Amino acid sequence: MKKTFSILSLSLVVLSMACSKSDSMPDPVTPVPPVENLKPDIRGIITTDQHWTKDKVYRLRGYVYVSTGATLTIDAGTKIVSSKDSAGVLVIYRGAKIQANGTAAEPIVFTSNETSPAPGDLGGVVLVGQAKGNGNHSVVEGGVDAAFSAFGGNDDADNSGTLKYVRIEYAGKAVNPGDEINGLSLYAVGSGTTIDYVQVVRGLDDAFEFFGGTVNCKHLIAYNSADDDYDLDDGYRGKIQFAISVKDPAFTDAKGTTGDVSNNFEVDNVNPANGFLLSRAPITSPVFSNFTAIGPNDAANTSADYGWGMRWRRGTKFILANSIVLGGKKGGLRLQEDSTISYYNKGISSFYNSYVHAITNPIDVVLNLPMKDGSTYDLASVTDLTTNTYKSVILTNPADMKLTDPFNNAAPNLQPAAGSPALTGALFDLSALNDAFFDKVAYKGAFDGTTDWTAGWAVWGK
Repeated sequence: MKKTFSILSLSLVVLSMACSKSDSMPDPVTPVPPVENLKPDIRGIITTDQHWTKDKVYRLRGYVYVSTGATLTIDAGTKIVSSKDSAGVLVIYRGAKIQANGTAAEPIVFTSNETSPAPGDLGGVVLVGQAKGNGNHSVVEGGVDAAFSAFGGNDDADNSGTLKYVRIEYAGKAVNPGDEINGLSLYAVGSGTTIDYVQVVRGLDDAFEFFGGTVNCKHLIAYNSADDDYDLDDGYRGKIQFAISVKDPAFTDAKGTTGDVSNNFEVDNVNPANGFLLSRAPITSPVFSNFTAIGPNDAANTSADYGWGMRWRRGTKFILANSIVLGGKKGGLRLQEDSTISYYNKGISSFYNSYVHAITNPIDVVLNLPMKDGSTYDLASVTDLTTNTYKSVILTNPADMKLTDPFNNAAPNLQPAAGSPALTGALFDLSALNDAFFDKVAYKGAFDGTTDWTAGWAVWGK
């Protein structure tokens, strides 16, 4: 039988050395140590409201579930750790909330408890909401308990709480191939949720994965994660502005013989191997603006498992505007499957008013597929559409973007330097971009050349 644990007050602390007991027995009364020495171990199911404070370090042990009706409040400056022998996974379940409000000066940090931290020491953070998805995934991945594996509903405005100025380091938990916990996993999370200023660092799998839902996000950083930085599927229909993707050239997860690759963006509607038509509704339709995405750029010791800057496939629709994508290995903008390409040809999808560079194949289109709608395409026509109608620029030399130091992985500086074409010219004239969510800035990419919104709370060199 699973045990239920709650952290109540300083008069009752659950310690890692506590003896096992049945659910019907009261917790033992433990002498209260000085506040500065309190390092509570958190296990099992949280059923009542809890408040974690920065004067303690909290250690997640295995899967920890915040259940329906409970709210977990985490103060600015609080540290939550995990040991590799029991990688901690924090699951905020449907009907529960997390209120994690850090600040630039005092971020909330989920990280490894090991002396020599490594990817996978922490499992990750999972939000499970009640917005709509298309059923591409039937349960929450990563070995969660069956009682907490269902996700989604019919409330696109569902509110799972707030993550603000939060850092998630050394996450990733692979249960089986293709069945993992990511840095931040968002299952059918609704638009009532606030996600702003969140960094995922050195994750073992994806940095951010969106399984359906409508949550909108700003100021996201994916730094040195092994698989995809922004992985979206299951009918995700939210908006994201001001985001970073930076890849470590030598670091990818173990692909084995799957043929999978690691990308800055990997966006699908459904996996046809699940028996679904690519048109299954709701269709994945993200709208992005002001991204700066940096691939390996053919650096020494680049992993053979790196793929594309952008991989749009399996029936997805998308808008990516006012953005910079540099250094893709296999290609820059990849379109595959006939419905994905048809949406692009018709103007439903677009890579708009942006810049792309890749070592090979800056525009990469899967050819020789019969188009079910009767339209035709080839590489030349898609390239012409991208560079003319969609106003994007193909760069043969990434230095022409004039970012300050984008390929310095240990200390990347993504600010546009003087004379950079990114400093001006942003456009928000597409109907999808003419939304109150988007700040109508003048610059392209994630930075304006002056203000560093990563300062104080984000980290590099890990």
